[in-house]
Amino acid sequence: MSNFYTGKGDNGSSSIMNGAKLGKSDILMEAIGDLDELNSSIGVSLFYVRDEQMRRELRLIQNELFSLGAILAAADSKEFNKARVEKRQIERLEAQIEEMAQKMPALNKFVLPAGSEESSHLHFSRSVARRAERHVAGAAQKYQMQPEVLAYLNRLSSYLFAAAIYLNHKNGIEENNPIY
Repeated sequence: MSNFYTGKGDNGSSSIMNGAKLGKSDILMEAIGDLDELNSSIGVSLFYVRDEQMRRELRLIQNELFSLGAILAAADSKEFNKARVEKRQIERLEAQIEEMAQKMPALNKFVLPAGSEESSHLHFSRSVARRAERHVAGAAQKYQMQPEVLAYLNRLSSYLFAAAIYLNHKNGIEENNPIY
């Protein structure tokens, strides 16, 4: 058998760390899938982002998202709890947001998710992060998990938004506001 498939999910179910089989449409599986998509989306963003500090942060975030997936896969399990979200990770994202905010004018209107290629990809990643957050919030109503997971995802979407706006500013690209 190949390393690339097991065939065990062909019936529409997947196993989590505690051995339980869940339907692939279960809210927990949706949340895990969203984290995977978010991680891939950030990987695409990395192809476009040229700011070296931001590239380092995005690579760190990718590893943290992998850990979040493990946390979700271990929901309701006592067997696997190595992966944790630490308050310092959330604080690091906040510090990065504040650092970028100090280098650009304050926003006082909504902005359209666009701009440079690198900013546009980060905006897309932000929207995937918001969906992941919604599904993780739904899963947290059904499964036990560390509350910092939601706080991390909330801050991550804010980081991705700030990063997109920051890169547009850095590249001299003016934000467009929605027309109502």
